[in-house]
Amino acid sequence: MLLDSGRHNLTRLMWTLVIGLFLGGLFTKLSELFLPESAARDFLVTSVAASLGPLSIDLVAVAITVGPLNLTLNVLTLAGILVVALVARSWI
Repeated sequence: MLLDSGRHNLTRLMWTLVIGLFLGGLFTKLSELFLPESAARDFLVTSVAASLGPLSIDLVAVAITVGPLNLTLNVLTLAGILVVALVARSWI
């Protein structure tokens, strides 16, 4: 039973991160569109990016290339993750 609880928590964490990243990206795009040029807008949409890849796996019968995988974080992305985490915590 303990293993199922850990798996459930990991699944919830992954979904929270994925949906939070999408929501944060939406917040960022909306801020870029509707906020006027200001220091606050620059602070909200300035991001840090990390990249991984491409990853190539070449087997005799199949070759797969995945990537690159880019992760871009800013204040609004973190806010999106926080909002989704709070909603998931209160509903689930």
